[in-house]
Amino acid sequence: MKTIRDMIEIDETKCDGCGLCIPSCAEGALALVNGKARVLRDPLCDGLGACIGACPQGALRIVKKETEPFDEEAVHQHLQKRGCPSGQIINQKPLTSPVSGLTAHSSLAQWPVQLRLIPPTAPFLEGADLLVLADCAAVADPNLHKDLLPGRVLLMTCPKLDRTEESVERLSAIFRHAEIRSVTAAIMEVPCCSSLSRIIREALIRAQSTLELHEIVIQRNGTRGRPLTPPQPPRLC
Repeated sequence: MKTIRDMIEIDETKCDGCGLCIPSCAEGALALVNGKARVLRDPLCDGLGACIGACPQGALRIVKKETEPFDEEAVHQHLQKRGCPSGQIINQKPLTSPVSGLTAHSSLAQWPVQLRLIPPTAPFLEGADLLVLADCAAVADPNLHKDLLPGRVLLMTCPKLDRTEESVERLSAIFRHAEIRSVTAAIMEVPCCSSLSRIIREALIRAQSTLELHEIVIQRNGTRGRPLTPPQPPRLC
């Protein structure tokens, strides 16, 4: 049964076939056909628009369209068939003991980890405790796998380099679709990183969620500190 929902629309007169939008679609809904970007099948497109910012020609936009509903199972089958490692949804068991060549174990229990690649309907999000991690914090904190990541689902993003509005919308969709139990933000002490907390708070507001955001601030030497700035509304761009 068809429904009216958000969908990606591609202006063929603007599309030059560069293909930069394709890796930005975690669902694999986009492909080059006869030199132009196309939505392969409407049920594969979640309509969130993570691909829009990747188009240098401004050929992509979100429109309301009467079409088939987004089909999570069809996406999973499509990604499995295509074999794309960056977008393939995986639940995995964390390593409980070191393996050859490693002195510590990994607590990572899912794939992918980048926020823009994770569909809001990914099964590992249901009932999850989220750790929204600023990219730089992953290399600054020596105890990430020991005391921050265990038991949490990881969402990585850079509040300075990633598009703010896309991050807010993706997180908001996650909070709306999944029964998230808790959300923790791990950010760096540098000023530009503090906007990640504001992004998460705006997403919670849009999703009408009552979850409380817990913050962990990591200093550049790997120790823990405190946020540099108080919460403010995010500047959307």
